[in-house]
Amino acid sequence: MDEDSQPIQPQDQSCWASLPDVCLRRVFWWLGDRDRSRAALVCRKWNQMMFSADLWRYRTITFSGRPSRVHASEFESALWYVKKFGRYLEHLEIKFLNPYNAILTKKFQVTMRGLLSCLGKSNNRLKSLSVQQLELDRLVWRNSIRSSFIKSLSFFLKKVGKHLDYLNLKGARLTVEQGCMVLNSLSYLRSESVVSQLNIEDYFSHHLAVYSSAQFTRTMATFHSLASLTLNYNCISDELLENLCENNAGTLWTMNIKCHIHDPHGQVIWGMSWAKLARHATNLKVNFFFERVMKYERLARILLQEIPIRSLSLRSCYFSDPDWSMRPTLTDLLPTFRHTLQKLTFEFNNNHESLDEELHLLVLSCRKLFYFKIWAFLDVRFVERILKSQEEGQCSLRTLKVRIYTNRYETNDEDRTLREIHRRYRKLIDAELNYFVIAYPMM
Repeated sequence: MDEDSQPIQPQDQSCWASLPDVCLRRVFWWLGDRDRSRAALVCRKWNQMMFSADLWRYRTITFSGRPSRVHASEFESALWYVKKFGRYLEHLEIKFLNPYNAILTKKFQVTMRGLLSCLGKSNNRLKSLSVQQLELDRLVWRNSIRSSFIKSLSFFLKKVGKHLDYLNLKGARLTVEQGCMVLNSLSYLRSESVVSQLNIEDYFSHHLAVYSSAQFTRTMATFHSLASLTLNYNCISDELLENLCENNAGTLWTMNIKCHIHDPHGQVIWGMSWAKLARHATNLKVNFFFERVMKYERLARILLQEIPIRSLSLRSCYFSDPDWSMRPTLTDLLPTFRHTLQKLTFEFNNNHESLDEELHLLVLSCRKLFYFKIWAFLDVRFVERILKSQEEGQCSLRTLKVRIYTNRYETNDEDRTLREIHRRYRKLIDAELNYFVIAYPMM
């Protein structure tokens, strides 16, 4: 009351009180769990808002692979979340970071059993599931723990497979039998799976010739709606390509194929199998990623001219072999795909040979190339030649990333030259290019 006994008018309410629900949900969407729980205590409206489905559709649950007091409640909080908000989930990602010992893998397995069981009962809208880099062939996964986890995952996929659109099990490292059992769960009680995006890169353990497995061929025949398929080259066979052509030609857009030095890759694939798939799957683009598979003879038997290759990555991981030459790959093999190549990534140790001219000509020949990344021993002027060609309209790059290896400890001269080149072509770079160039000592 004031001196005249008149009631004092309350101050205007905060602008938050009149904020529309859609805006409030968007603000809460950016908050972490702790801040959300605090915001839920502010008022009844905010508390009710916390149960909006929009806030809980995406979830990444991370488990630390090392014992720590800070992470002690990770397993309990994951279960709490699924019980409280699991019915809203549409996109779930599970991370288990570098398990330290069998005790932690057992704890993870038990938690996942409860989590997947609860989610399977309450959720009927999950569209994507990602559980990456489990590396189940490591010794920290005892046989009983591994078997229990695979059983829980398979049972869960049987329940959600009818509406799951995306599945990423990259790095699971299973046997052929285990891997096929999990994938077959997606078509449980049905003749086919509805998954459109499947990532099984490094899904099987190293050294397995999956391409020779009739069980794997039958399993892949259950997929009829694939738009994107990511796998290793040791899974590729004529039978697989025939299945993809017969069952997925109308939907298949992308194949990502990884070929690792430790995976068998000596199988013979007929060019007619690739040609038939490309003819029926008219939108198909294939991306190859090679890890330490660098020799021309090996690449030539894999990179058949009938394959519609969009992207190619060749990484030697600093491996050096004086008897190996990159030149025939650059001059004879890769130009075969000049009409389809859009992205090129190279990382190789070519200290024994100069490849500047061959690389420049390859870039010029690939008229659709818009992304070029290379880490190699190059002359600094190579960058200038690429920029000059770009300026003259001979190529149409949008990304240029170059790491120039040098055998010297200091790169002062190279850095100075690169700065001069950047000044000379600055307008071009600023207008057209995602540009990164650096000199790097390899001593």
